[in-house]
Amino acid sequence: MLPSSQTYASWLAVLRIITGSFWLLHGVPKLLNPRFFGADGMMAGMIRDGLSDSSGPYHDFLVSVVLPNASLISHLVAWGETLTGISLLLGLFTRVGGVGGMFLNFNYFMMQASYTRLGGFASMDTAYMALSFINVVLPTGLVFGLDGVLPVSRSRTRPAGET
Repeated sequence: MLPSSQTYASWLAVLRIITGSFWLLHGVPKLLNPRFFGADGMMAGMIRDGLSDSSGPYHDFLVSVVLPNASLISHLVAWGETLTGISLLLGLFTRVGGVGGMFLNFNYFMMQASYTRLGGFASMDTAYMALSFINVVLPTGLVFGLDGVLPVSRSRTRPAGET
């Protein structure tokens, strides 16, 4: 006998909350640390360190777009991680939060050139990209989340024949 759909939904909510906690634990400290921001901040240093590993078009993107705008990018990263965490933790607009998490992790993966080595695919970036993807393709915010009480989500999940 298979578990009920409510059991599956509860476990998906647990995955969503864990993923949201991960993003909050990474985003909030960056927002609170003024050394993270600026042209000579920690983010700019991480980008410079990543330049030696990256190559091709993404390397050019880092050199010509990201590094000259390191101050702006560092704010976008810190806020992106924090808002993704809030979205997933509260179960509010979870699909948008999942897309945000995938986008952030994809960029971290590319910056470190993890695709160039077999072990790179077994990284935490890949794992959290997969967890963020789950929030995009499955309705993880309907249980223990605010998506379940939004009128839009309720109208989509109404059983056939119900008005």
